[in-house]
Amino acid sequence: MTKTVLVVDDDPTQRRLIQAVLEREGFAVAHADGGDAALAHLTSGAPADVILLDLVMPGLNGQETLKELRARGFTQPVIVLTASGGVDTVVKAMQGGASDFFIKPASPERITVSIRNALSMGDLRGEVERLTKRAGGKTTFADLIGASPVMTMVKRMGERAAKSGIPVLITGESGVGKELIARAVHGSSDRAGKPFVAVNCGAIPENLVESILFGHEKGSFTGATDKHLGKFKEADGGTLFLDEVGELPLDMQVKLLRALQEGEIDPIGAKRSVKVDVRIVSATNRDLAQAVAAGRFREDLFYRLNVFPIEAPSLRERREDIPALVEAFIRRFNVEEGKRVIGASPEALRLLTAFDWPGNVRQLENTVYRAIVLADAPYLQPYDFPAISGMAAPLEAVSIAPVPPPAALLQAAHAAMAAPADSPVRILDERGHLRTLEEIERDLIQHAIDVYAGHMSEVARRLGIGRSTLYRKVREQGIDVDMKEAG
Repeated sequence: MTKTVLVVDDDPTQRRLIQAVLEREGFAVAHADGGDAALAHLTSGAPADVILLDLVMPGLNGQETLKELRARGFTQPVIVLTASGGVDTVVKAMQGGASDFFIKPASPERITVSIRNALSMGDLRGEVERLTKRAGGKTTFADLIGASPVMTMVKRMGERAAKSGIPVLITGESGVGKELIARAVHGSSDRAGKPFVAVNCGAIPENLVESILFGHEKGSFTGATDKHLGKFKEADGGTLFLDEVGELPLDMQVKLLRALQEGEIDPIGAKRSVKVDVRIVSATNRDLAQAVAAGRFREDLFYRLNVFPIEAPSLRERREDIPALVEAFIRRFNVEEGKRVIGASPEALRLLTAFDWPGNVRQLENTVYRAIVLADAPYLQPYDFPAISGMAAPLEAVSIAPVPPPAALLQAAHAAMAAPADSPVRILDERGHLRTLEEIERDLIQHAIDVYAGHMSEVARRLGIGRSTLYRKVREQGIDVDMKEAG
């Protein structure tokens, strides 16, 4: 998804020049002419992934705006813009929560590098937060990605189940994220922060199931050189997640039923039972009712586990969640692989949304992972998903080339290239590359001074800036002005 940069500057010329640079790099741009307008933009819920904030503005200045942003809980990375690189000013901004700064006017490369660094830092903070919550057993339903009707229902049901100790059975196809739902049930309950132990019952050798689940005493059988607590004891006080519970052998189903009914387990070789306080959340991709009818699963255990069923939807039932899932996977794999992919192009998102995903979210995750590893451009393209699109990457080396710019900007670029070399304000240089903001701004001010015969009040009015700002820019850029005609 396209990242949005909020440009906060009282100078409309600066805003337009920065917009031209950012849109050429594939970013969406929003404008605010001051601190109050920026706060109103963010409070309204309008998108802003990164904020470019001018420090010197009338009304609420940059430092005050930054302080208010953090006070209101807005966590977007902020890059401050300043006309002078005073150390005290920069240090104060960084202490206030800014992630970077640059001195105006800055080159397009400096602007885009700063924004990409800020986005990378945001990805890193988000990944650290996700892993911290997961390790601490504090994942909640707010961390589940998806706002589709079926996912909204899953979250609502899960939150209700979490408020009690009722056994939960999560059903659904392989790869839909049943374990994540189980973690959210645990993290939303009063057992949050206590152990969450996951066991894949289908991956345990049949002769080791009893020992792994219930534990054993030292010397209780050949090879038992040490005492083993077992998964039930490991999860004591917390939640035990039995994934693919339908794969348990029938004799182990009997012991599991007793553990659920009595709240105690019998480790192999132990002389007495051991009390455990464990909440059971189980999951399966099989039809357990059919397994009961076929005699492969105990009916009494089925009713004990299936007290509060939650059905996890397949990915094809929640296609509207795919863009958000793709964005989350891009953030994660950017951190893991040290990449700086901004997002997926609209064409790639349409391709991914239309696909049926027989392997569900797990397949989508692995597909995005592969694309991130191989991607060279800032946006994932259809050819980055060859197994789905059937397209191969272009033969020529793909540099960090952005998605095509908007039509209006493209037309302006063509017009600029077609303009004669002595045209008053050119956007592109002789090789077709963007000139620096400083060069374009200087030509624009010089042209305005020439057109309005040095009448500075009229020049400032036409450029949409204050006279003091105009005089400062004239001094900084060494523009010749016949001050006798200035008004």
